[in-house]
Amino acid sequence: MSGDAEQQDWTRHRREVFAAKEEALRAAREEEHRRATATIRQAIDAFYDAGIDPVPLRARPYNGIGTIRTGLHGWYLRRDRSIAVDTEARYLVMRVDGGLRARLRGAAPEASYAPLVVGRGARDGETFDLDELLHMRLQDPVRP
Repeated sequence: MSGDAEQQDWTRHRREVFAAKEEALRAAREEEHRRATATIRQAIDAFYDAGIDPVPLRARPYNGIGTIRTGLHGWYLRRDRSIAVDTEARYLVMRVDGGLRARLRGAAPEASYAPLVVGRGARDGETFDLDELLHMRLQDPVRP
C-alpha cells in the first residue's frame, strides 16, 4: 500500500471513530434529558399536590442588572433564580440578552437539555442531583 493510500485509510478511519463517538455522546445526552424530564414531570405533580403554585419567571441579562420578564411560569430550582423549570417541564437557564428590546418586550430563555446533575462543570463547584434539588424546592420553594 502506498503512503497516500495509508494516509487516506487512516484519515477515513479517524473520521469514522470520531463520528461514532459523537453519536454515542448525543445518544447519552438525549437519554439523560429524557430521564431528567421524567423526574421534572414527577416533581411538578408533587409541587401542585403540595399547593406550591408556579410563579412568573424572570430572567437575568447576560450583562447588566435587574431582571426581565419572560412570559413563562414555573419554579426556580436555585435560590439565585439562575435555573428554573416551567409548567411544561422544560429546564431553563434564566439568562437572556439584556438589550433595550428585551427590557421593553420581555424575553424567553431557551429550554436546555435537562441534566441529572445540576451544576456539573460549573465554576462555583456547587452541584446537586436533580431529584435532590427538586426535593429541596418541594420542602423550601423559592418565592418571587
